[in-house]
Amino acid sequence: MNHQIGATIEQGPLPWTILQRKEGFASLELQGAWTPPEDGSTIGQVYVRIVKEDTSENILCWRPAQTEQDSRKWSIHLQDIPAGGLYRLETSLQMDGKAAAEWYTRGDMIHHLGVGDLWVIAGQSNAAGYGKGPVNDPPELGIHLLRHHGGWDLATHPFSDATQSIHMENRENANPGHSPFLSFARIVKRETGWPVGLIPMAHGGSALSKWNPQEDGMLYRLMLKTIHAVGGNVRGLLWYQGCTDCTPQEAPTYLPRFRSMVESIRMELGNEDLPVLTVQLNRHTSSNVSEEGNTSWGTVREHQRRAAREIPHVTVVPALDCPLTDEIHNSPAGNLLIGERMARAALSQVYGKPVRYCAPEIQSARLVSAGEKDTPSVIELSFNHVQGNLVKTGPLETVFTVEDEQGNLPAATCIMTGPASLRITLSRKIRGRAYVHGAYEQNPSSYLPLDSLTYLPILAFYHFPVE
Repeated sequence: MNHQIGATIEQGPLPWTILQRKEGFASLELQGAWTPPEDGSTIGQVYVRIVKEDTSENILCWRPAQTEQDSRKWSIHLQDIPAGGLYRLETSLQMDGKAAAEWYTRGDMIHHLGVGDLWVIAGQSNAAGYGKGPVNDPPELGIHLLRHHGGWDLATHPFSDATQSIHMENRENANPGHSPFLSFARIVKRETGWPVGLIPMAHGGSALSKWNPQEDGMLYRLMLKTIHAVGGNVRGLLWYQGCTDCTPQEAPTYLPRFRSMVESIRMELGNEDLPVLTVQLNRHTSSNVSEEGNTSWGTVREHQRRAAREIPHVTVVPALDCPLTDEIHNSPAGNLLIGERMARAALSQVYGKPVRYCAPEIQSARLVSAGEKDTPSVIELSFNHVQGNLVKTGPLETVFTVEDEQGNLPAATCIMTGPASLRITLSRKIRGRAYVHGAYEQNPSSYLPLDSLTYLPILAFYHFPVE
């Protein structure tokens, strides 16, 4: 007969849990029952401690729990657990005030606990991770994952594994693969020294409406429910989404709807500064390309660029230079790049580290020469956030398009004119109001200018006014 004795844990963190630190510490609640050994003793006192898992050094020494004699229940609130880990939580039972502490009756333990930062992963398939093929991206102690079955685990790919899933709302219909976020977490953990917990909520193919509580909001509600289940406090949101919204109906309103989602989750969590790290869409290489489709992809990328300028504590990193695993999903190699870029954004903007993460971004488009009747117009583009100088990787004429009252106007020549500027000579004179687009198409040019110091490509832009 399996007769348990000592202290048993009935409610508390699961093995591998990462607790969100707040001002350097975390707290947890424990509840359980106790059963005396068969030696005639009757009065019990439960104790709890936390030790470092690698050395067994005390982090919190033995503390008495509130121990009820009649019901044989116990509980304790631990509120000063320092950031770090991995930790082991131990319980024990003292009977009748006797025996030295090391010989108290046995108690349950919880292994592999950490106190660090929780990051929520949200968006669609490139956030869920559909990179296929081999890559060296191994698991690491101190980087843990809340699996879809509701338990914590060592973080390993694929993150959105639906084995025994308790979430039907974001269960993938196909087996996912590699995502950017183990790479992200490894760099953040290395540079901060704290464990990282990842909470994957993304769902392949999901539209922004599923994440905006002012619309459908189904995945938004699941995300909030899950955040509250792990304590209601997270360090930030990792967002990669937008492909499904690249339609003439959805693209024009992407920015206000994204803003609605960000403001809603910040209000719900009581954190108006909650960091949101985003990725500007990579390319879609399908041969089914139309100007309507190009415009939609350009619009969503432009709204993603503007979101980082207009919404506080939102950042954006580029992906247009990252390799694909199929027509639309980033490859494992591409994901490693994206994960590193998001980590650098987090280190700079969230953790205050002196790290460069900004990609070159359009600052101005100035009409240098309006052109005479038969002379083409000339426009100069200037870019912000160029740490070194812009590097040409191929013909620039295919990267930029000017649009005026008569339609798209291709570039005849395009040359670098300074460390952060270039000059476009058009094929004719501009007619009326003009705008410039950079890498706006569904599948734009691969020859994006790069920053010589960071080797980040320019952020795509669309419908930028020519002064």
